[in-house]
Amino acid sequence: MEEKKHPFSLFTEASINLADDEELMRLMAEAGFDQVFVGIESPNEESLAECNKLPNKNRDLLASVKKIQNHGFQVQGGFIVGFDSDPLSIFKSQISFIQKSGIVTAMVGVLMAPPETRLYKRLKKENRLLPGGSGDNTDGSTNFIPKMGRERLASGYKHILNTIYAPKPYYERIKTFLKEYKPKNKRKGNLSPRYIIALIKSMLVLGIKERGRRYYWRLFVWTLLKNPSLSPYP
Repeated sequence: MEEKKHPFSLFTEASINLADDEELMRLMAEAGFDQVFVGIESPNEESLAECNKLPNKNRDLLASVKKIQNHGFQVQGGFIVGFDSDPLSIFKSQISFIQKSGIVTAMVGVLMAPPETRLYKRLKKENRLLPGGSGDNTDGSTNFIPKMGRERLASGYKHILNTIYAPKPYYERIKTFLKEYKPKNKRKGNLSPRYIIALIKSMLVLGIKERGRRYYWRLFVWTLLKNPSLSPYP
């Protein structure tokens, strides 16, 4: 990768305890990794215990995400709502965590019970399974009766997505990420034509056509003035 001046970057999936291994993060960055998907699932400790997400329990999840970002990685996060242990405030908590973490690509889904899993068998015993189910945990539906109620879960899920991907909070989240991000393999020199074309398209679509264009330009100017270290030029 070094000999070829890092012509492409690498992407992988890891658990949140990657943040505990600085040597591994250093080696990953040297190898060309710059993105990592982490299954965070929930900021609620009881919900983490319910899904047996042991690496996520009893730790400062926000600090762990920021530490990974500090080592040159963009963290993409997976989140789930609909656990029996989720309080009604979980939707607000998920939004707050996602915004504070600077996880730009937040993949939020509704809990599903895949056939023959322990969750499926437990819900079947409790007579809470529902017929059908698309298998798509991002369409707002589920295949069981959640404790908080189907309508409350569906509306809360929709509220999360409508909030975190509205222009203002989305661009604010990018700024939060850029404040923590410290790329290890900065590419210097002139931009390739494909990057220039992408920049022009983003200016036309996001900076002119979209309703959130004022937030786009605020981020654009902020990045140029406050984060010159992220510039691709030498």
